[in-house]
Amino acid sequence: MTDPYTAPGLTPGHLGAPVLEPEGAPPGLPYGVEPPDPGRLRTGAACCLSVAGLLGVAMAAAVALFLVWPEGKKPAADYVGSGTGRVQVSVAQGASITQIGRTLTAKHVIASTRAFTEAAAKSPAGNRIHPGTYTLREKMSAAAALNVLLDPANANALTIPEGWRTTKVYAAIDTRLGLPAGTTKAAAEEHLADLGLPPDATGHPEGYLFPATYPITGESTPLGLLQEMVKEATGRLDGTTVNEAAANNNVTPYGLLVIASLAQAEADNPEDMAKVARVVYNRLAKNMPLQLDSTINYALGRSTLTTTVTDTKLDSPFNTYAHPGLPPTPIGNPGRDALRAAIHPADGDWLYFVTVQPGDTRFTDSSDQQRKNVDEFNAHRAQNPSPSAAGSSPDVP
Repeated sequence: MTDPYTAPGLTPGHLGAPVLEPEGAPPGLPYGVEPPDPGRLRTGAACCLSVAGLLGVAMAAAVALFLVWPEGKKPAADYVGSGTGRVQVSVAQGASITQIGRTLTAKHVIASTRAFTEAAAKSPAGNRIHPGTYTLREKMSAAAALNVLLDPANANALTIPEGWRTTKVYAAIDTRLGLPAGTTKAAAEEHLADLGLPPDATGHPEGYLFPATYPITGESTPLGLLQEMVKEATGRLDGTTVNEAAANNNVTPYGLLVIASLAQAEADNPEDMAKVARVVYNRLAKNMPLQLDSTINYALGRSTLTTTVTDTKLDSPFNTYAHPGLPPTPIGNPGRDALRAAIHPADGDWLYFVTVQPGDTRFTDSSDQQRKNVDEFNAHRAQNPSPSAAGSSPDVP
């Protein structure tokens, strides 16, 4: 078969057999060579151009086919069956299908990344792999490996929900690793300088244990997990966007993290978080005390909607009824939505808010309207003694 990339072009001599030499050939021409005929030369040139054009089209088509279909019909390398042995593979938070495929290939679980991405593309749930550490086998088919990864029950991981306080994170790590209570807290205190906290944190991990799902392996330790959480949080707070947002709202980047924790504690959806953040910024700009129940709850180590007059006189730097400005540290570990709310607060002049009932948080810049909203909140509380809604009602000055 002719190779279109190396075949030589056709010459005029290929277009027909030589004719007999006529008598009386002009001097200087070798025997058997006919003097050129202008008409035939034009015909030959036209034929050459036609053939060259066809070859050019064929070569262009071949090049295009090579570029858009480099592997042709050849299937991706893949193993057959469920494999043998045991291999642990960790899937990080936010890992893409391609990244997971490369990890599986490097650990000899599957034959090729392409086989895995193609198997995932054919599966309706192919992109729903949870973070965690999975036990697989060597030389599995891509489809068999995918099936293991798609079952959340196979994920060995620790999930930290948004808003959890540091004390609760410590306890969860102890439980997940099967360690005695207090082990993680002791490790954090003993290795405080090794956690990776920024100077602004002044040795307080609160706010920097980022809520996410972390893979657990046989080598996981309390210190290692805490370091991963701090690394995740500092990575999200390190950048011009955070610095600019903090400067625009007259707070430090650490202050922005504190505000994110307030928004996390005071609202249960991204839209309300952005509004809560705006209320905090507005009150700070007017030198108004924040008067947030969530900060008193943090100081008292509790979670409740009931804040008494006695509570508001609590002797604590976290008492935002008694002390102006932000609390000294975050009051929990905010997640993505809360951080986004602190960086991009909603537009509004609100100075007050109260969650009257679940799903009904009201924001206003009017002290009179706030009193009416608080009255509705109290009426609803009287009819529902055990509400599940979160929210605070800053006092009307």
